[in-house]
Amino acid sequence: MKIVFATNNKHKLEEVRKIVAGKIEIVSLEEISCFEDIPETADTLEGNALLKANYIKNKFGLNCFADDTGLEVEALNNAPGVFSARYAGTAHDSEANMKKLLSELTDKENRKARFRTVIALIIENDTLLFEGIVNGSIGTEKKGENGFGYDPVFIPEGYTQSFAELGDEIKNKISHRAEAVHKLNDYLNTLKL
Repeated sequence: MKIVFATNNKHKLEEVRKIVAGKIEIVSLEEISCFEDIPETADTLEGNALLKANYIKNKFGLNCFADDTGLEVEALNNAPGVFSARYAGTAHDSEANMKKLLSELTDKENRKARFRTVIALIIENDTLLFEGIVNGSIGTEKKGENGFGYDPVFIPEGYTQSFAELGDEIKNKISHRAEAVHKLNDYLNTLKL
């Protein structure tokens, strides 16, 4: 089965392709000649995922899915949340985002956080949502060289290392995106397309 993943984030594309390896063929926006930066103007993860998926379905008529992911930090009233990619400004600068987050948590004892991914799937005439959550905490400094985004500061529950230290193999088994993608994959495997 082929399905379009409506993202311009090469890291996400690569991660999802690894998670579903051999089960579903993930087609990139580039491969369908979509070079637009699809606006994410909703105030929820669900809303942004639906905006991107609807854009591809309406413009190209293809079965597709899109995701939005947020880091929700308890002591910051679940910020940065839907603004995770733009937390330190519109440049989508991971270094600046992490620096701002660590600064905001400087005097906070409660460092509980969770990553939440919502995937919106549009297939034929159906629209479905799949969610994945991983609980954890924010470290006091960046650690590790792998991953992207907030991975160097996020320590998943049950581990002492950040996502960036754990590496792709472990992260792709336990992450928020992995959980949502496995739910998506399980659903797609029930279809006879």
